[in-house]
Amino acid sequence: MRSAEEKTVLLCALDDDLEGLKGILERTFTDDAAQSENILWEKDEVGRNALFAACMMGRSAIVRELVQNGAADVNELTARGYSPLHCSAMWGQLDTLKTLVELNADFQAINFRGEKAVDVARRYDKLDCAEYLAWAEAKQNLQAFIQEVRAIVADQEKVQGKLNKEDKNICINTCSAKSDWINNTRTATAQDFIEQKKLLEDVLAPVLLKLNAQPEASMKTRKN
Repeated sequence: MRSAEEKTVLLCALDDDLEGLKGILERTFTDDAAQSENILWEKDEVGRNALFAACMMGRSAIVRELVQNGAADVNELTARGYSPLHCSAMWGQLDTLKTLVELNADFQAINFRGEKAVDVARRYDKLDCAEYLAWAEAKQNLQAFIQEVRAIVADQEKVQGKLNKEDKNICINTCSAKSDWINNTRTATAQDFIEQKKLLEDVLAPVLLKLNAQPEASMKTRKN
């Protein structure tokens, strides 16, 4: 058995040794750079590093520690395009999936078969994981659209001469209402999020369409 000084990040992941991992990461900043790199990026016999091993084994605390300390990339891909999200889905590690989602894992990453993590979960009959991923992606899509609209309204250069005060208020108030709905609806399903996004798109479509139109002043200048 290796001593604490000899233990690597990979071994900590395999042993679910959170305290050992924290100790290694703390020492990494003062160790020799080459030695630190070897400790951090060691792989097992089939090429998996600590993050992928932790995802497959459901070591959620290890995953969080690695990603939050910059010792691993939550969206790293293997040579065949598998992400940590794919691996957790494949092995049915629901709690670890939730951790990865909290850490901003990419739902859209696809493997060499063109599968997202939700597709892999379905292929391996990990139905609880598939259901969660579909729900989380639908929620994220609604939140992302709200953020996109808010960013557009806040961009004075983009909206100048195209959106009036009423248009901006429609965007702001409608987005606020949807955000409140997300925060207050505890039992929303994936379909609920999909429907709410569609409703939001329908309400804002006439306003956002104006962004693609030429400003009135610009059109007058061209005519002259």
